Amino acid sequence: MLNTFWELLLSASSQGLLWSLMAIGVYLTFRILDLADMTAEGSFPLGGAIATMCLVKGVNPFIATLAAFGGGLIAGLVTGFLNTKLRIPSLLAGIVTMTGLYSITSRVMQNAANVSLLGKETIFSIAQKWGLSRNNAVIVMGLIIALLVIALLVIFFRTEIGLAMRATGDNPQMSAANGIKTEQMKILGYMISNGCIALSGALLAQNNGFADLNSGVGTLVIGLASIIIAEVLVRNLPIWGRLLTLVLGAIIYRLILALVFQMNVEPADAKLASALVLVVCLVLPNFHLPRNLKGGKNHARSTKD
Repeated sequence: MLNTFWELLLSASSQGLLWSLMAIGVYLTFRILDLADMTAEGSFPLGGAIATMCLVKGVNPFIATLAAFGGGLIAGLVTGFLNTKLRIPSLLAGIVTMTGLYSITSRVMQNAANVSLLGKETIFSIAQKWGLSRNNAVIVMGLIIALLVIALLVIFFRTEIGLAMRATGDNPQMSAANGIKTEQMKILGYMISNGCIALSGALLAQNNGFADLNSGVGTLVIGLASIIIAEVLVRNLPIWGRLLTLVLGAIIYRLILALVFQMNVEPADAKLASALVLVVCLVLPNFHLPRNLKGGKNHARSTKD
């Protein structure tokens, strides 16, 4: 029994580290900018498709992963343009981009439903050459990349531009009155967010050994659940602490799912199980948070240094 739980914990840790980048990306728009962005379900498979097709063509795994991040930046740019310049509400702008990205991802994958990475070198196979097992290689590389992304974001949010972006999420009217170009800040936020999400898609495609055109379905649920779990665990953290707890939240969410699937849940019911876990995560804050601490903006303010 103990060995089984340990194996589940290791598996959840490896998967959670990769999914934590998705959680960080979702956090940037939903909490920092206080925007509902559905682009995630399009940029996630796009990142996996770009990385996979690059690897199939013999591109260096690290360059392929960076290319996927670049694809996410472009996807976020499109959503930001639709939202800020064409005045389309953030939710609808994300849905429009997500819908268009399905066709673009299909084109990237040359109209194939999935593309295999069998026999191709990935960043995880490179780590295995260091003498690590497959699972440990994923944990080590996932941890390195997650910490690197968090460190870069913490540095960014302490710059003038980063502070302006956080101020835009807190109070766009006041920010604009103080000379902050709020539209540019929103576009930049969309770009960084979807870049992180596409990066997560690229890493998970390399870990799974294939890219799937429909892999984005339900990914937003995972990001939101990880955020809620992190906020339930610890509150009123500075930005670096909140980003770190998102990693822990993603791991816990994957562990909860793994324990649920141990109950012989049918594959067809996997999405239902994920949705039910999210419902539980969303209900938990109602029993722990005072009423005046609920809501996206208040959570975003709690991340101030």
